[in-house]
Amino acid sequence: MKRAVTFAFPGRLDLNTGGYAYDRRLIDGLRALGFTVDLLALGEGFPSPDAKALAGAEARLSALPKDSLLLIDGLAFGVLDAWAEREAMRLRIVALVHHPLALETGLSERARLRQSETRALAATRHVVVTSPMTARALAEDYGVAPETITVALPGTDPAPIATGGNRPPHIVSIGTLTRRKGHDILLAALKRIETLDWRATIVGSRDLDPATAGSLLAQAAELGLLQRVVFTGECPDTRTILATGDVFALASRYEGYGMVFAEALSQGLPIVACAAGAVPEVVPETAGILVPLDETQAFAAALARLLTDPAERQARAAAALEAGRALPGWPETARRVAAVLENVT
Repeated sequence: MKRAVTFAFPGRLDLNTGGYAYDRRLIDGLRALGFTVDLLALGEGFPSPDAKALAGAEARLSALPKDSLLLIDGLAFGVLDAWAEREAMRLRIVALVHHPLALETGLSERARLRQSETRALAATRHVVVTSPMTARALAEDYGVAPETITVALPGTDPAPIATGGNRPPHIVSIGTLTRRKGHDILLAALKRIETLDWRATIVGSRDLDPATAGSLLAQAAELGLLQRVVFTGECPDTRTILATGDVFALASRYEGYGMVFAEALSQGLPIVACAAGAVPEVVPETAGILVPLDETQAFAAALARLLTDPAERQARAAAALEAGRALPGWPETARRVAAVLENVT
């Protein structure tokens, strides 16, 4: 008989980010496998909730019956350390960690976050992570026993292949307008190659970090790029936009996995990105050009290389498509997590 599990999450589950997309697809996959999944919203403000929001989340979690199986998103769990220590014996806690909170560029008080997440993870029965890199980080830097960590890579759905050949070449970038996504580096790089033929589309919500979003729009205006760079805001169908591209470019400063890179591969897009976080584990050398973090000139040179050499662009597109075919689907992701939940005692 399948078990029931409570899935606890911060904020809004319908947000169009990689982490929330993973959560939604996992919930659907577990239900398809026969699990009863009860959703528990923990409120807004995580991972930096005010005292009222934190107390409210703790109260909702503590209302769960004894021995409840709880799967909780790490964006909230990493700062619920005091609660986790109190409830570790009463509840069967499994954490879902997309990436450690202290590695989120732009968050203040890194030392405090690292300490709180270490304490919280010590109170779990098991930890699910979305990449081998995050598994290594938790084992090496957070003291989590490797045998209690399971890697469940994000799934990738089939989508239309990008045929390329646009005139001018179309550069696509997808990521929320936050500092971690490095859109400021992309814009600066595009300025350096403005004499080349290209157009660019940047897809991503402006709502999660309005200050950064405003700064990026101002940067694009100051650089004189608004005639060639389109900011679409949040888009529910990014796969269709990827299918219109010739190159995918995202200068993320850190990725716990980078679902959008996997999606770009699966649609046959050559990639320009930074060798940061798990990106080198997702993007093969044959399919993408990875440059040092925050190196505008190197990022610009990589873009120029693909824009001016159609043969290399096509070769990397073919390699991307081949790598994309090897990626797991969402049913496989759900099965891996289900196996963990079924064996938590």
